[in-house]
This record gives sequence, structure tokens and C-alpha cells, in this order.
Amino acid sequence: MPFAWIVPSAIWLVMHFTAEACRKGIMTSSKAPRGTEEICDKGRMTANTASAIQPGTNVTLSCYLGDLQTPKCRIGIFLNNSEQAKNSGRSVSKTFPVNTYGRHTFTCKTICGGRKKLICGIDIKCGNPPDEPGNVSCIQMGTDSHPVCTWDKGRLTYLDTTYVIQLSNGTHDLCFSEESLNKTFGLLALRKLNFDSNYTVVVSASNKLGSASSQPFTFTLIDIVKPHPPDFLMEFDSSSATNCTLFWHNEAQAQHCRLRYRPLTRHSWSTVEIFSSEQYHLHGLEPDTVYEFQVSCKIHPERGLWSDWKMNQTRTPEAEPTGILDVWYRQEQDLGSQQQNISLFWKALSKSEAGGRILGYRVTFEALDHRNLPPESHQTTHTSYSKVTPRGDYRITVTAQNSRGRSPPASILTNLGIQDLPPPQQVSAMAMGNSSILVSWKPPLRSAVPISGYVVEWAETGRNPHLEPHHTWAKLPASNLSTVIAEHIKDNMCYQIRVFALYQDRAGQAVSVRGYSTAQAPSAGPQMFTIPRATGVLVSWEEIPVPQQRGCITGYHVYLQTKDSQGDPQVYAIPSGTAPGSLYIPDLQPGELYDLWVTGSTAAGEGPPGNSDRLRLESARGWVTLVLTCSFFIFSACVCSVPPVRKTFHSLLSVLLPQWQNKAIPDPANATWAKSFMVTKAELSSSSILFLPSTIGFEEPEPTPVEEAFMQPDPPDPGDKLLVGSAGSRRHGDWTQESSSSEPGEEQQLPELYQRLVVEAMEHLQPVPEYITNPGPTDLPPPPDTTRDHPMDLPEYITSPSPTDLPLPADTPMDHPELECHLLSIFPTTFLAPTLCCEGNLTLDRVKLNCSSFTR
Repeated sequence: MPFAWIVPSAIWLVMHFTAEACRKGIMTSSKAPRGTEEICDKGRMTANTASAIQPGTNVTLSCYLGDLQTPKCRIGIFLNNSEQAKNSGRSVSKTFPVNTYGRHTFTCKTICGGRKKLICGIDIKCGNPPDEPGNVSCIQMGTDSHPVCTWDKGRLTYLDTTYVIQLSNGTHDLCFSEESLNKTFGLLALRKLNFDSNYTVVVSASNKLGSASSQPFTFTLIDIVKPHPPDFLMEFDSSSATNCTLFWHNEAQAQHCRLRYRPLTRHSWSTVEIFSSEQYHLHGLEPDTVYEFQVSCKIHPERGLWSDWKMNQTRTPEAEPTGILDVWYRQEQDLGSQQQNISLFWKALSKSEAGGRILGYRVTFEALDHRNLPPESHQTTHTSYSKVTPRGDYRITVTAQNSRGRSPPASILTNLGIQDLPPPQQVSAMAMGNSSILVSWKPPLRSAVPISGYVVEWAETGRNPHLEPHHTWAKLPASNLSTVIAEHIKDNMCYQIRVFALYQDRAGQAVSVRGYSTAQAPSAGPQMFTIPRATGVLVSWEEIPVPQQRGCITGYHVYLQTKDSQGDPQVYAIPSGTAPGSLYIPDLQPGELYDLWVTGSTAAGEGPPGNSDRLRLESARGWVTLVLTCSFFIFSACVCSVPPVRKTFHSLLSVLLPQWQNKAIPDPANATWAKSFMVTKAELSSSSILFLPSTIGFEEPEPTPVEEAFMQPDPPDPGDKLLVGSAGSRRHGDWTQESSSSEPGEEQQLPELYQRLVVEAMEHLQPVPEYITNPGPTDLPPPPDTTRDHPMDLPEYITSPSPTDLPLPADTPMDHPELECHLLSIFPTTFLAPTLCCEGNLTLDRVKLNCSSFTR
């Protein structure tokens, strides 16, 4: 029994003394003195205000000397070591306005000459009284820790300020001094409290300028306890990937929890609250999706604080695909009468419809023409498939597959005979801007088969279907007669748009239009080509490159202007869609200069011109001359190809050509110089093999021995005449001798003519004609032996004159060298061998020829 009243009495006594001390401290700190005085050994210093003041206060300071005798010194007041006032007596006073926060140090000093000695000093602090503490709150983390209270201190005081928490449970008051030194907010930990009591907290602040207390904050422990975040886990159902169960464990006293979850790709949360339970079943999750789950709990459903969120991330399992593929196709009939190419395209399923990662697609072809062919299935990982099949109608199904199964099949019917499936009417495309086009149409007329929907297909104009085989399309219900297409639509680009009507999964005939979202004038002109004609010009051009069209081309303009013309050019407008890319301009003036250029236009305006060309048509007279000349040569070639006509034409030419062209070429055996040589018994040391080429088919005459003379010729006798050789031998300084007994004019001509003959033979080197190698069948008596020192057999064409030789006319002088030279030049001179393989001198009696002087 004594223990029952001793313990409560002890607790009451401790709390009583603590509360009294707290109240005394607060009351003492709230008193402010009237003045301040500092007493020192050498004097004293006073201020008419307290040591702590607010900004804008005037402070009067006074300094008094003690018993120290300083007859020749003065006394002064200093603020922060700066002299403010001085006096020659034993005291000094001055009033100072204080406007800045912080400590201000005033000192009193004696000034003796240049020396200063400290007498006394006083500190004045400028600050603010404390504001009322605000936002008082207390919180306890978990059920086993201590409460912690916080508050806002308000503005800075620039003074030493004390904060005390007064905690009361209605019967006892407890005071706790602040332990934190933060200047903006206060923090204080309390002793452990119980859940059965109501508590009131008041925060008091005080300094030398005043004090303030907060509004009371009343709470129970259940209101301020914040439980720790719970631990939880998830389990997914094996039968369904979209369902899972969450389990968590929290502090025993937590009775209420909440759950929120979302896919990582979203910002909004789905929230669920759970009462008195530690598990929850979730349904309808997206398969193969990463989810974030968070759980928070509190002790009481209506009171208390929520714990922090506990977070967990996981990916849901895959599920069977639920969506049906959107399939479209193209049927090409240009492979022959027995085959066709079917190209299929489909859009990938959305993430929620796919149920996971799509591993591939199965495409099945089933013939509908009763050929009893089994269905053909093909696998692909792409969103398109092409197959060459026999001509006919097919039912085609496409399914998507993942790790859990296949999607429902998407079915289409291909139909060759679509003439009975009419197209939509009044199809139009309107620019909407912002990368979108409005396409509208009317239903087909008199369709015998019900319409199940429409397909709108679009692609960029100028697109290569082999490089970019995919199309963009949209399927619409039969009630829709317009749609806004925005997928893959670019501004300033032209699109080819086609609209189909669907007749029970079969596509009927299509209507095509062009459309654009926005347009500008083309940035370039077309490339132009011109082909002049007789009285006009054919102008053709290429399409402007697609990136430079900047919209749909509405037409072209061909400009024709006469050079140096001051007037406007002639303009030929060609609408787009009807122009074949060329234009013939007739009725141009021959000989006139014309300038031509072409421009392109869109709905936004006309673009710049492309290349220009300047041309001039040839006159008709020039064309007639050219045609007649060509016709003459063609006619002549045709006539000459007939042998009788060619013979007649040759006879006609023989009459018209000069007479010397018809004369026979003289035989060199009948030449005057050869007969004179035989008479004078000239000694020729040339072998007949040197004059007859080996390529001629005739009997080679018997060779004649030739003496090769490698020494200089004997000096001439005093009575002989020195003759300089012809131009062909004059280069090497060869000399010929003429006996004084010889007749003038004859032997002088022989060496010169002979040398010319040899030189011409070396220059031409052609096969010897037959009339030289075979003079004729007539036998003539052999010439006398004219060899003197070296017997030599002369060739037959020199020793045996042909019977066809005729005496020269009487009016031809024998001693005229120019004439004989002319006669020798009219027949071929290639009766010599192609090469002369000799060196040194060949001695022909009195004629010596240097073989090195002949041109090889």
C-alpha cells in the first residue's frame, strides 16, 4: 500500500519542479532593463537603453573617468574602433541612431598625444523580438519510438532566443527545451507517450526584446503515429495472366491499408482501399506489361497518419492474343493468263491485343474454285506476304502467334470478277492542315450485294512500290461516309488516295483521287527537252522530283517567246492528269530564234521555271538540198550494184575522163636510156633479184655476177669530164665520169635517169605488174655482149625489148631529159625488191651507185 502512493507522489514532485522552473525562466526572460551600465577599473560607461534594441532606436552613451589623473589627455567614444566623439574633460556623451542588425561595440578611450588607452566599453545588440511559432505538429514513426514535434520560428531575431515546449495531459505539465539550433524551424523530441491520453503542446519563444507562444496543438498518440511501410509480395494466377493476389505484412496495430498500381507507361494510378485484411485480388491487368504496385497503411481507418508507400515492380505474364488482325491485299493479274500475284498487308496488334511478344504470323490460302486442293499455310515474321498462285478466288486467313497461343483468324476473300461490285461515288479529298486530309464519298449505286464497310488506302505519289511495298489504310463501317486520315501524313506532300467498298469481306472497284494536307508552290521546275521539226517543235518534260513538288501538281505551263521580243511570251496551259508530258507547237518561222521553258503549279501557285532552251528551225531550202543529195547517193549506190548498169557507167566515165588516163603504160624495156646503155656497153652490176620482188609469181632471170667496189673510184683522167649525180645521189658526193670520147648528152642522162628510177622504186615498194615481169612471147635476138671487165647478164626486161614497143614519135627529142623523166613517172616504179640488202658501191661500168643513199 505505501508503494501505491509513493510513486505517483514522486512523479508529481518532479513534474511540479520542472514546470515551475519552466515558468520562471519564461517570466525572467520577458523582463527588459531600462538602461545598461558597464563598470571598469579606469572608469565606467553607460547607455540609456537596454543591451538589446530594435532597429531605429537612438542610444545615448556616456563615458566617465575614474580616479586616473590625465591633465594633458582627452577622452573619446569609439564605435567599432572609429572615433565618434571626444572631450578634454573627464567625461563625454553622444547619441547614436542604430539601424542595422547585429552587435555594435562602443568603447571609451583616453587620447594622449598619439597614444590611446581603453577605459571601458559596452555592447549593444540590435534585433527583433521572436515571432509566434507556427505550424506546430508532432509525429511518431512507428509504435515503439518517441514523438517528435516541429514548428516554424518565423523571422530571424539576430538575438539569442530560447524555445520551450510545454506538454500537458490535463493533469500534469511537462517542459522541454529545444535541442536544435536551426534558425528557420524548431525540432524537439518528447518522452514516450501512451495511447490513452490527450495531449496539448504549446511552443514558447523568448529573448531580451520579448516573448511569444504558439497556438495549442491537441492530439492523441493514435493521431500522430505513422506506421512503418508494410512488406508485400504478388502471385499471378496460372490460369489467367491478367489476375494476381497481393499479400503484405504490417505492424500489428495497423487496421487499414490502401493499394495503388499502374503500368510504367502511364501517369495515372488505380487505387484500392482494404480494411482489416492483409491480401487483395486484382483482375483485368494487361498481359506482358511492367506494373508498379505501392501499398500504404495506418492504424485507424479515420484517424492517424498513413505510412510511406512501399513500392514493387513486376511484369505480368503473357496471354493469348485477343485482337483480330486488320488485313488488306492487292491482286495483280499481269503475270499471264494462268497466274496471279496476291500481296497481303496487315497491321500489328496493339500491346493489349497481342498479349505478349508476337513470334510470327500464319497465312493460309484456301482455293474456292472446287479444285479440291488442300489449304496451304505459310509462316512469316513480317507484316506482309506475297504469293504467286493459279488464277482463281481464294479465302485467305491470317493469325498472330505468341508463346501462349494464336489470335482469332482474320479472313478476306479475293475475287477476280469485281465488275459487278461498283465503286463509291463522288470521292473527294480536302486539305485540313496539321498533317491531315478529309476524305469523303457517297455510297455505290445499285449494289446487288450488301455493303459491309469501306477501305480508304493512301500512299505518297511517286513512291516505288518495289522498294516500299507497304500501304496505309483504314477500315470503316458502312455507316461512315467520310474520315480524316492523319497516319503517316506529311505537310507539303501529295498522296494518292483510293476508296473501296467492301462486299461481305470482298473489295469492289476503287476510285482514286489525289490529296494533300498543306501545299506550297513548287521549289523547282521540270526538266525540259525539245525536238525541232519542219515547221514546229515537240516539247517534252519530266515530272518535278517529289520533294520539290511541295503538294499535288495541278498543271504545267509551256512558255514560248521570240528572242529580243518585248511582248509577253505565248503560254500553253496543260492540266495535270490529262497531259502526256509533251506538247507539239506548230507554225514556227524558220530561221527565227525562240526561247522555251516550262513551269509547274500546285494549288498554292506557280513554281519557278526549269531549264530553258533556245532553238532555230532550219529553212526549207536547206532541207530540200540535203534530201536531194542523200537521194542521189542512195540511187547511185543502188544502180552501181547491178553489173550491166555498172559496165555502162564505166564506159561513160572512160569517154568523159582525160585521154592520158586511157593510154597504156609504156614498157621500160623500150626506153631510150636502155637502148643507149646497150649501145655504149654500160656495165651494170646490179642483180636482177634486187629489181624483182619475191612475191611475184614469174620465173626469176639468171643472176648476173656483180663486183662490189669498196674503194674510192680512180681519179678521172685529165681528158674526162666530171658529172655531178642527180639529187638522189648528190647527198653522198658520188661522182660519175664521162669519157671525152663519149657523145655529149647520152651518157650524161643515163646515170641520172637510172638513179631516179631506183629511188622511186624504193619509195613505193609495190608488187611488180605483170606487164613488166613478162614482156611478151615474142623472141628477139639477144643483144651483143657489152661487158668489158666483168661479164654480167642483164635482166630480160632490159636485154629483150617487147614487140609491143613502138618507135617514139618524130617530134620527141631524144636528148630532152625532162621529157624522159616525165615518161618514167607515169608507170609504176615498184618493180624493185622491197628492200636492198647491200652495202658499198655497185659498179655498172661507168655508173657507180652507192646503196647506202637509198631510202629504206
